[in-house]
Order: sequence, then C-alpha cells, then structure tokens
Amino acid sequence: MQILKTFSYHTLLILFVIFSSTNHNSKSTDKLIIVNKNIQVKSYFQYIDSIVKHYNSINNYKLSEHILVRHNPWIIDSLANTDYYRMIAKDSFVYNQKDLIVLRKGCSIKIPDSLESSNIEKEFKSTWIDLNIPEYKLRIYRDSVLLHEFLVRVGRNEKKYLKMAGRVLDLKTKTGSGTIVKYVKNPDYYNPVNGNQYFVTNRDDGKVTKLPQIPFIETEINGIRDGQLIHPTTNQETLGKAYSNGCIGTKEADAWIIYYYAPIGTKIKIRYDLNVLDKNGNKQTLKDIYN
Repeated sequence: MQILKTFSYHTLLILFVIFSSTNHNSKSTDKLIIVNKNIQVKSYFQYIDSIVKHYNSINNYKLSEHILVRHNPWIIDSLANTDYYRMIAKDSFVYNQKDLIVLRKGCSIKIPDSLESSNIEKEFKSTWIDLNIPEYKLRIYRDSVLLHEFLVRVGRNEKKYLKMAGRVLDLKTKTGSGTIVKYVKNPDYYNPVNGNQYFVTNRDDGKVTKLPQIPFIETEINGIRDGQLIHPTTNQETLGKAYSNGCIGTKEADAWIIYYYAPIGTKIKIRYDLNVLDKNGNKQTLKDIYN
C-alpha cells in the first residue's frame, strides 16, 4: 500500500491510496479514497463533487458523479436507507434527514479507470425509463432488460388554479416521449396551489419532520418543459394513486435509485396503456383513471 497524497478541498480532507496486486503475470491497480470524516446528507454532494473535480483535473478521461457512484453501488444503498419510512421500520425516528451520515469515516470509494468509466457510460446510453400512468409503475430498462420497478403516484384527473403557474391547469400527468434534462440537488419545496414555501411535512404516521434533501428530476416531454418532475413524496400512502399536481411521485429510497440510473439525457417514455400483462403473463385491464 502506498499513500500518494492528501489534500484539502472545500474543507473536506481526502486521502488517496493505491493498492497494487499481481495476478498471473498481470498487474491491476485500484485507486481508493479513504473517507476520513463522517459525511452527512447535507454535505454529500459537495464531497462527491470535490472528488470528481480533482480526478478530472489529473486524468485524461472524464469522471462524473453518476459514473463514480454507479461504480460504488453501496453509496446508493446508503442514501436509500435515509428514507424516513425505512428508518421508522428500524424504530428510529429522524426529524432532519440532512443530518444523517451517508459516508462513514474509514469507508473506501473506488475510482473507476478509463475502461470501467467507458463501460458505465455505455450502460447509461442504453438505459431508459418507462412509466405507465394507470398502472402506477415506473420501470428502468437497459435495452429490453428490466432493472428496477417502482410504485409511483401520478397527477389527479382534475383542473385547478395553481398560483405558481398563474392559471388553471390540467393536473393529469402528460404522456409522450422525451429525456431527463435537469436536476435540482437541494430543492426548495413550494405549495403550487398557493405559492407558499414550506419547510416541514406531516408524515403518514402523524409525525412532523423537516423536508429531506433528495434530488428532483426534471423531464422534457414532446419537446416541452412544463415542470413535470420525478421526485420523492413524503407520504407513501399516496403511492399507487392519482394524487399529485402532475408530477411523478416516488418513495424517498426509490428516488435515489432513479437519480443514479438516469443521468441527464436519459430517455423516458410516459404512456397510458390499460391493457397490460400481470406478473404471470396473463392479460389484465386496468382501471381507466383519466376516463
């Protein structure tokens, strides 16, 4: 083991270590970052971005946040486990998710080499999102292979005046094809009906917590960016329902997975198919929630 160097970036000290091993006359080198302090949710993106910026300054290939984290899938698990309802299931009440530790002191983050980075980038290019509105299901595919399936909530079948839009809007989730175009990594929360910002939320169990820091994902559908987002809901009881103001709501844990499987440019298809196959391959007709 050889310690290369340490440096301070955005007040976060990072220790770089190289492990070399020889196997059947071939030499492999793994670059590791040893995290030397606990990293909370509120400083997580700053920390990851500092790693990416450093390696992009010294490597001849591009590293991104999404490539780095997908090369270290345990990070996604750690973020997903900050889900309020997962914590409650462990008898742990969390008032402020931003204070939770997601990268613990002593853990290691592997830096992908150029080939590994290229392979992950290729996987991203063949990954796409499928949402069937009346089924309340969001699926992530790589080509034709199903990777993930999530229960979601969708827009209500009604028209309503939204102060933030300044007009009456059809709240149904819009169908069509498009791409992921933007992230908001530390979103502010506003009530679209009255335009008021809010900072706490009432959970399904009646308890009040601060709002979590989980990225919002913006879509562009049929060439139009109309604020139709993919984002977590703090009320899991609303999943599997037409409940939102048009956005696609997910579990907090699922939102992290979707975020790291859908970098900007990922294709998305939103459809309204009533005739589907169930898990056993039998034909099923769904309820026509939008009439």
